[in-house]
Amino acid sequence: QVQLVESGGGLVQAGGSLRLSCAASGRTCSSYARGWFRQAPGKEREFVATIGWSAIRTYTEDSVKGRFTIPRDVAKNTVYLQMNSLQSEDTAVYYCAAGTMSTWSKTYNYWGQGTQVTVSA
Repeated sequence: QVQLVESGGGLVQAGGSLRLSCAASGRTCSSYARGWFRQAPGKEREFVATIGWSAIRTYTEDSVKGRFTIPRDVAKNTVYLQMNSLQSEDTAVYYCAAGTMSTWSKTYNYWGQGTQVTVSA
């Protein structure tokens, strides 16, 4: 079993930055790829970024490419979502996940509770 705890969400002005953290615990947590997804009000959950278990391969969704990165501290079992140049369209609840690396939420077996990110215009 893997437990994921997100932190770092909050309110930020457009153009600002935030860094989300996702700490993992559990016997096999380091062997999973990690992903970030988000869900805005009235919309389906969507993929944001993912990183492989070895922290070598990463992939980010086109709308955030160049603005968001997904660094991973393997020793700390923690993955981050560094968000720069935030826009109002980035407002959502952000979820951390662990599982098989993909852009599809169903390949991730474990999920955090979510953290709210609100970007004001």
